Amino acid sequence: MKGPFAQFEGHEQVVFGNDDDTGLRCIIAIHSTRLGPGLGGTRFHAYPDEDAALTDVLRLSRAMTYKSACAGLDLGGAKAVIIGDPREVRSEALLRAFGRMVESLGGRYVTACDVGTTPTDMAVIQRETRWATGADLEEGGSGDSGVLTALGVYRSMHAAAEAVFGDESLTGRHVAVQGLGKVGKRLVEHLVEEGAKVTAADISDDAVARVEDLPGVEIVSVDDVLAVDADIVSPNALGGVLDARTIESMRAPVVCGGANNQLATEEDADRINERGILYAPDYVVNAGGVINVADELYHRGYSRDRARRRVEAIPETLARIIEVSRTEGVTTEEAATRVAERRIAAVGGVRRFWLG
Repeated sequence: MKGPFAQFEGHEQVVFGNDDDTGLRCIIAIHSTRLGPGLGGTRFHAYPDEDAALTDVLRLSRAMTYKSACAGLDLGGAKAVIIGDPREVRSEALLRAFGRMVESLGGRYVTACDVGTTPTDMAVIQRETRWATGADLEEGGSGDSGVLTALGVYRSMHAAAEAVFGDESLTGRHVAVQGLGKVGKRLVEHLVEEGAKVTAADISDDAVARVEDLPGVEIVSVDDVLAVDADIVSPNALGGVLDARTIESMRAPVVCGGANNQLATEEDADRINERGILYAPDYVVNAGGVINVADELYHRGYSRDRARRRVEAIPETLARIIEVSRTEGVTTEEAATRVAERRIAAVGGVRRFWLG
């Protein structure tokens, strides 16, 4: 396909929203609704330009389709971005204008928290739309999805360790963690509790301060953490960190982290594979967040225990993907795509286009 539609990479719908009164500029990308409404968080970020925002939302929404499919959810993939620095332009009026934009899609898009948005923001957005999840517990939502995201990454490390080392235990293993936000911090706490050695890094001194006194934790610079001689490297900050340069410098035999879009390019999956490093696809292992907010859509209401049980099943999915990778001779990234697309084809064929 040529022309303007080519850049949309097979997406069903891409909506550009503007509200002059509040300063809202947003893009909502719905990649697929074959399995159900497209669910994905809203990223609030000061992009350098609109092209960068569009590139990000298209890539993120596509990953959400495969994330939900691999997680066994009856949901499609979508994402939204609000362009601007949330510290400067966030307001009740802007968030409510965004909520009206979401509501205009009639349930084809369900939003949630992402980088730059909070459960408190979701509570404001909910005042204008039914299709917002992840609000504060006191507002009837499921609260901070980082809790179950971190658990899913941690459990996935066990599956990766079993595949590479023949033993799922992380006791005595060395894990290098990049990014100590709401997922990375909790991940470090899980690892320390099991008795792993942790090397950690973050650009924020405050984030570092929250973990540096935990037993077995060593702090290094953000520039050095991916090249640490560890058993597992875990990217948990922003995406695009696995590129030709960083992959070449890696000494760990496993990559398993919660950051979205860790691979800078599609070719980087091949680079990791050629080096004999096991890459746990990010949208598989970090699915705890979407599992958590998706449970809010359950007809009987949200259940933390039910969501947690689904998160505990993520390692089984990862193990199946590793098996597909090995038996079919493809990268784990391609194997995850095949697992997702096979489910979409088998289950989603009768739905096609979600109408709400």
